[in-house]
Order: sequence, then C-alpha cells, then structure tokens
Amino acid sequence: MTNISPSLVAIAGKSLVGLTPILAQATGGDSTAQLKQGFSTAMGILFMFGFFWGVIKIWSGANAISKGDADGKMGIVAGIIIAGAAAIMGALFAIFNLSGATLTPSF
Repeated sequence: MTNISPSLVAIAGKSLVGLTPILAQATGGDSTAQLKQGFSTAMGILFMFGFFWGVIKIWSGANAISKGDADGKMGIVAGIIIAGAAAIMGALFAIFNLSGATLTPSF
C-alpha cells in the first residue's frame, strides 16, 4: 500500500484500494429511507397548508360571488386546484405510469 495522506486521497477522488474513483451514489440502504421519510413528512405539511389555503380561497370566492363580483368564480377554481393539488398530481403520475416515482405524504 502506498503512503498517501488522507487529504490527498480526498482531493484526488480516488480510493486506496485499486485506485478506483469514489462516486457519490446512494446504495439504497437506510440513508435513502430516512431521506424519503423526510420528504414525505415535508410534503404532508405542505399539503396540509395547501388544503387550508384552498378552502379559504374557495370561501372568499363564494363570498365575492354573493356580493356580485364576477372574479369570485376564478377564486373558486383556484381554490379547488390548490386544495386538490396532491390528488391531481397523483392522478397524472398514475396516468403516465410513473407511480414508482411518487411519495406518500405522511403527517
């Protein structure tokens, strides 16, 4: 084995065994499961806020329509899209056979 200092190994991007390159790849072990769980939790929180924001948007659109404002209809449509974003994206991924690329939001 050669006498190479660890800092030179890190700079060169080579391992000491066989001088093969070190690649930053996930092996599918526990570290990726923790990352997926973190993203699932973040998506769950995001979807909770989006749902409540959509409901408020629908409510304000209905209130605007009751006062005679024609722009209230667009508020209702926007609220439906915001509140149902998770279901819409899940359906699109299923239609295009990409269901393996989806994560289930957790709360």
